[in-house]
Amino acid sequence: MTRRSSEADGASTASITAHPTPGEAAPTTIAAVQQQDSQQPPNHHHHHHHHHHHSHHNQPSSLAQARQRPGSTSDAHDPALVTALSNAVIEKCDSPDDTSSIEGSTQSLAESEVPAGSSHANDLQCVLQDLDEYEFVVGVAEDRNKRCRRTMEDTHAFIYNYEGITGHGFFAIYDGHAGKAAAEWCGQHFHEVFNRILEEKSEQPGVDFQELVNEAFLAVDQQLAETLQQGRSSGCTVIMAYLRKEGDKRVLYTGNVGDARAVLCHKEKGVRLSYDHKGSDHTEAQRILDVGGFVMNNRVNGVLAVTRALGDSSMKEFVIGAPYTTRTVISADNPYLILACDGLWDVCSDQEAVELIKDEVCPSKASQLLLDHALQKFSTDNISVMVIRLNM
Repeated sequence: MTRRSSEADGASTASITAHPTPGEAAPTTIAAVQQQDSQQPPNHHHHHHHHHHHSHHNQPSSLAQARQRPGSTSDAHDPALVTALSNAVIEKCDSPDDTSSIEGSTQSLAESEVPAGSSHANDLQCVLQDLDEYEFVVGVAEDRNKRCRRTMEDTHAFIYNYEGITGHGFFAIYDGHAGKAAAEWCGQHFHEVFNRILEEKSEQPGVDFQELVNEAFLAVDQQLAETLQQGRSSGCTVIMAYLRKEGDKRVLYTGNVGDARAVLCHKEKGVRLSYDHKGSDHTEAQRILDVGGFVMNNRVNGVLAVTRALGDSSMKEFVIGAPYTTRTVISADNPYLILACDGLWDVCSDQEAVELIKDEVCPSKASQLLLDHALQKFSTDNISVMVIRLNM
């Protein structure tokens, strides 16, 4: 049941409001989702790390309130980045210094076909321990899909103790096209760019973190244009999420360009926190026509399936880098968040994804379940899935 109202009517509702920004199509997103009671589903981490951070967060209010704005920002924390190996292997960063952070950003090359998913003798105990330490647990699974794809152009990154703050996290998937250059650059640098913006502005009174997310996307887009002169055609779609504490609340900010998605589990319902920027979308197609482009076979100028992306400098007047952004207060009714590229969403609905993993405790295993599902459904793309357990 969806209603376009920003008033949530009780604890069983996730309320998300959308504020279009100039040059951005008004998002058609769920304003309120009624949910039935449900168990909290699981998250499994493919990258799983223990770190020296102990902290307990207060239970946030039971209303998940989200402000969705198509050109906005989210706030993040700056980590001392840790080496990331292929297939979501993260190194522990057990430094005595309590502000260290753990990062996993994977540039998985086609040849590093490491099986995704590690098993723990006691998943529940392990996940609970990590939740206690970091306040969230990340699992990642990815696959080149060698049946259909010769190269792997997806990358991802996630950071525990982002900005050096316990409970803050940065999570993102970058789905490359026309080569891996843009996605690779983002996997290594997007979180750094965002962190610098946060360092500079997050303490300002009245700061709007959706706007900071927006700034990060535009800054990265600009840097890609300057950096990748040789590959002006390379680009990537992005779904990123930033978790921070605001008073006694945990607040999730998201930003996306293109067709990678974020789906938040609210009770047992999937709530989409992103907007698919595709040639098949009427508002996006109209925007492209308005600036003198055309859409043929649902592709921008007959070429590109997505209407927004980072990079793609040669088509920048059409394929803009302004993100759709959201703000959501996370409550105990939100067990996990799913981020994935279109390799999953092309063959799996938001709700199917939530139901597939709702009983899996471990985020790593949950991400592997979704990946296996996409392969079984004959997805034809590279597939990257990240599951973040926010609550048990």
